[in-house]
Amino acid sequence: MIHGFEKIVEERIRKAQKRGDFENLTGSGKPLTFRNDCFVPEDLRLAYKILKNADCIPPEIELKNQIKRTEDLLAGMEETSEKYRLLKKMNFLILKLNSMRDISVALEVPQHYMGKLTERLENSKNQ
Repeated sequence: MIHGFEKIVEERIRKAQKRGDFENLTGSGKPLTFRNDCFVPEDLRLAYKILKNADCIPPEIELKNQIKRTEDLLAGMEETSEKYRLLKKMNFLILKLNSMRDISVALEVPQHYMGKLTERLENSKNQ
């Protein structure tokens, strides 16, 4: 639920979007580059810079990339045992990702088999 000032801001953003004020902005579609590393603790700045220059990414981001690649592979597959194996792998990766993060269960990445399992159970009850 949006209240007060946030509602005004959201309304102005929507109007600007409708007018096209956000189209063709400088740097649109390009990654943000932060020139100032003030958000990184001072004792970690050098280590982060070395890791960035070595093309190393945090484990959480690597897991997200693996999950995305697995989803892409699954999208092009027919119903096979290989698809089932990849689905199990993806759900394991999601479980691993969720266990790495210290967040509420409500904000965890959902596993992909739950919807299909619920659908099959409902179909079996109706038959």
